[in-house]
Amino acid sequence: MNKLPLIIKREYLAKVRNKSFVVMTFLSPILMVGMVVLIAYLTKINDNEKRVIGLLNESDYFSTDFNPTESVSFVRFDDISLQAAKDSTERMGFYGLLHIPNENNLKMVTENSFFYTKDAPSTSVLDRIENIFQDRLRKRRLQELGVSTEEFATMDSAFELRTATFAGQTNLKGINEIKAFIGGGFGYLIMMFIIIYGGFVMRSVIEEKTSRIIEVIISSVKPFQLMLGKIIGTSLAGITQFVIWIISGVLLLFVAFSIFDIDPSALSNGPNTANMVVGMTPPVPTADQTMKLYAQELFQIPWVMLISFFIIYFILGYLIYSSIYAAIGAAVDNETDTQQFIFPIILPLMLAIYVGFFSVFSNPHGPIAVGFSLFPLTSPIVMLMRLPGGIGEGGVPIWQVVTSILLLIGTFIGIVWLAAKIYRVGILMYGKKPTYKELLRWLKY
Repeated sequence: MNKLPLIIKREYLAKVRNKSFVVMTFLSPILMVGMVVLIAYLTKINDNEKRVIGLLNESDYFSTDFNPTESVSFVRFDDISLQAAKDSTERMGFYGLLHIPNENNLKMVTENSFFYTKDAPSTSVLDRIENIFQDRLRKRRLQELGVSTEEFATMDSAFELRTATFAGQTNLKGINEIKAFIGGGFGYLIMMFIIIYGGFVMRSVIEEKTSRIIEVIISSVKPFQLMLGKIIGTSLAGITQFVIWIISGVLLLFVAFSIFDIDPSALSNGPNTANMVVGMTPPVPTADQTMKLYAQELFQIPWVMLISFFIIYFILGYLIYSSIYAAIGAAVDNETDTQQFIFPIILPLMLAIYVGFFSVFSNPHGPIAVGFSLFPLTSPIVMLMRLPGGIGEGGVPIWQVVTSILLLIGTFIGIVWLAAKIYRVGILMYGKKPTYKELLRWLKY
């Protein structure tokens, strides 16, 4: 094994000295931040578009119901026909025309109302108009039952249940989903790293095999050492790239805070709900206090622990999958022949992303979430979706984290052992497209 460090060094330097690696290492954070800013800017422009709707109200109802908002305004037509209103709407370039006919009662008015547009209307605009009709119908039905307008206003007020922990700390709606989304982002990064850098290992093996350099290399190096050196060297290159991304990302955040005059410490100066007396009912927070509570929750996420476990799960997950990639690269002669083997490798990663989102979002401690966070081929992704909630009480139990890591280590040892058998035979096989049956036979050699 004395030649293993030389192989690792060679693979590592070959990756980090590559021009595309250097460019993407420093360019990717800038592109990501630029993409986020661009999306936010385009969303803002899109939201600033104000739709103008023509309103032809021939009934005795809805005279004061259709009021302008930031996104929708209404232009009323009086004493003209429906066809004239349509022509005027199209000529002036309005978004649509809402026609409310004159009928005997409110129910018939709403049933015979039409909204005319050039194309299919936006769901948000349609929902707003339908809510106005629905509220008026509900109010009329309650009035027929003897409910006054004042009583209806009281009944129609929104209700939001206040929640808190037993210690008196205010709970926030959607905070578990936000934490799962953050963990899902880390899990998605792991999936992308595995696919990208696993592909690097596979292509490196194929290139050396097709150029017949491998015949010279294995004359002085054992195939297992060569495979392990490629895996570890490429893994170190990936970690180097990720660390640079983290550092540059933090620097870009500080630059953004400076440009937009944001004080991160001010975000944690919200109400001190953690020091409330047990048994007291927490006061209803204002909108500004609620935003500060959300910011405080995000700052309280154990980021150091999360990033540390990201590196651990990335290394172990990458070692498992890159061993499979190396075995596939040794078994085939070109990248075209790898397609039949790639999908079964990517399938557990895709399953982890989608099942993880659906299960962790709804119940991070449910049996599906726990099971997939322990299963070695999916645990690097699903476990990271659960970890933003912390470890221990209220978070992921310690035994589950330890078990998942031990299972990953055991799986890595087993897969490396199996991959080495395929690698040892396939590295010198030429001119034949392997099948799954042949790969199983190679495992017996």
